[in-house]
Amino acid sequence: MKKLFVVFLVSFLCVGCGKKEEVIEESENNEENPVVETVDIIDVNSKTRPYAVVINNSPAAVKVQTGMQQAYMVYEIPVEGGITRLLAFYKDINDLMIGTIRSARHNFLDYAFEQDAIFVCYGWSHYAQDDMKSTGINYVNGVVHGRPFWRNNPENLATEHTAYTSIGNIREFATDRSFASTTEKGLVFNYEPNDVNLSEKEQSEVANKVYIPSNASLNTTYEYDEANKVYKRFVNGDANIDHETKQQFTTKNIIVQKINTKMASDNYYWDLETVGSGNGYFITNGYAVPIKWSKKSRTDKTIYTYLDGSEVKLSDGNTFVQLQSNNQNLTID
Repeated sequence: MKKLFVVFLVSFLCVGCGKKEEVIEESENNEENPVVETVDIIDVNSKTRPYAVVINNSPAAVKVQTGMQQAYMVYEIPVEGGITRLLAFYKDINDLMIGTIRSARHNFLDYAFEQDAIFVCYGWSHYAQDDMKSTGINYVNGVVHGRPFWRNNPENLATEHTAYTSIGNIREFATDRSFASTTEKGLVFNYEPNDVNLSEKEQSEVANKVYIPSNASLNTTYEYDEANKVYKRFVNGDANIDHETKQQFTTKNIIVQKINTKMASDNYYWDLETVGSGNGYFITNGYAVPIKWSKKSRTDKTIYTYLDGSEVKLSDGNTFVQLQSNNQNLTID
């Protein structure tokens, strides 16, 4: 609930003396104490380091995804084979089961660096392995460390789709390894306490349905739920459901970030051009507008702006950032 404090005067008759007194109730809505509104999705003043967790998005394993709704932001990132993986960010959560956990790709680190996040995965490509060791990023890897993870297989899937972890396990491991618990790096996005209205922005268009294909066999769709002012998430036309809560995943904000992609030098893994600049869309509350993005280096934050150059600020709520190849079409209806 947004916090809003006001000043008001209460007149009352002084007991035993008959004099009218005016008492000022404690408040923060005057010249010395202006109105203060906060956002609910995250404590924007918190210096706690977030966790960036690689979550399985293989078509076979979508049905066992768990704990993603509590992430304040999630990236959907293309990988080899025409599929995607998810990189979910969690901050200041006491405990939560998250799964299933999959292996890292080197470009995933670019988004963990932005927020000085502790990186969590189960396995890695050889490029990611080299980068994780050479950059000094704090990481938790099930193949290397084992302990913070466990196996569970409620849907009789292949073993690679069965690794889980929890916020509590990650925190305990990070403490044991003496990882720093705080950071001076802030969030990627700033937030508006109230809903952002895009309807009057330059080139604004209605966005009741957003279709984001990765290839011929994998696509993500969002449909606007006007009553609740969120977008419902679908994968390959099916509702994307949390396996534990049985609730459909939703999001308040969608960023579509168009990027160039190419094959890495081994001609197997993908190399995503996350550094540089490009185009995209910001979508919230039933409308979409074109935006620009830029990133100076792997460790710098990605900057998202409207066409006039002003900063994109998000509506108070969770966010999905969809990295989509410039070779793929985006459909907004």
